[in-house]
Amino acid sequence: MKILILGVNGFIGSNLTTAILRDTDWEVYGMDMGSDKLGSAVEHKRFHFLEGDITINREWISYHIKKCDVCLPLVAIATPATYVSDPLRVFNLDFEENITIVRQCAKYDTRVIFPSTSEVYGMSPDESFDPETSPLVYGPIHKERWIYACAKQLLDRVIYAMGKHEGLAFTLFRPFNWVGPGLDSIHAEKEGSSRVATAFLGQILRGEAISLVDGGAQRRCFTYISDGIDALMRIIANQDGVADGKIFNIGSPENDLSVRELAEKLIAIAATYPEVSERVRKATLIEVSAGDFYGSGYQDMVKRKPSIVSTSRDLGWQPRIGTDEMLSRTVGYYVREFHSRERSVYDHHLRQAASASPTSAR
Repeated sequence: MKILILGVNGFIGSNLTTAILRDTDWEVYGMDMGSDKLGSAVEHKRFHFLEGDITINREWISYHIKKCDVCLPLVAIATPATYVSDPLRVFNLDFEENITIVRQCAKYDTRVIFPSTSEVYGMSPDESFDPETSPLVYGPIHKERWIYACAKQLLDRVIYAMGKHEGLAFTLFRPFNWVGPGLDSIHAEKEGSSRVATAFLGQILRGEAISLVDGGAQRRCFTYISDGIDALMRIIANQDGVADGKIFNIGSPENDLSVRELAEKLIAIAATYPEVSERVRKATLIEVSAGDFYGSGYQDMVKRKPSIVSTSRDLGWQPRIGTDEMLSRTVGYYVREFHSRERSVYDHHLRQAASASPTSAR
């Protein structure tokens, strides 16, 4: 099987590529604007990479959609701060560029596995969100935060209609707060530049204040990346057509934390590492309003819990990694990365100082 992954260097794309090359004989064709997360995969004989942009390298994409059996268009802007600050950019990339790709999949009879989002459920009143029955509830138009969810929902509806009326082979999957090593960079200090777990970890490891929007009462169900990839591999394999024309929530209902609880757990785990514990002790929690943090265009949902009944039934899948193990693995990775980078910067400064000293000059 030949798999086309657009956005292959992202969190999902890079982990999926690793799993495919490790566990199957499938070939992977990938495009992204960088390859830093792909590691040794770039040298693998079954991996074919192009450094490119989906808004520019359209001929390459069209050729490979025609060539491949499955296409996963994973390119999207998925940071809430951007939904508010640059909503048109979010719509242009997340909807308009992706609908072009989906239409080409239909043209060439290529199966599309599309990343929807848990955000499509919006402020649904259901206790847990079911892809078949839960209403999708958004705020008023001036709450620009919802443009991401709307763009994704509209793509879901178009893909579903193309499947029903035009024969497009498809599966939609909705990740619920996937986390783990390599999620985002923790070295960007600008608030809102990454997703909540890595944004908090960056602030913790720098000994900064953590801003809890509206007190951090919002609840999320966090899913470890290996569990998410396991479900996604089953969707791609599609044994006996079990994933055809379906929508799957991929999340861990048991890993249900408030944002405040997440911050507190991350601090507690990071503090156990001696190399960063002194700085971690300086991290504090402060409460800010959503308006002050994101601006007036922001609105949030108080809970986001998936129903995974159909995912378990059809794919034979269950999440295996619990909250403590998930956070411990994630924190450990970022502590090591952060400490290694600090040591590299320190050693670089030492070398510069030594080369500039009078003793070195003689």
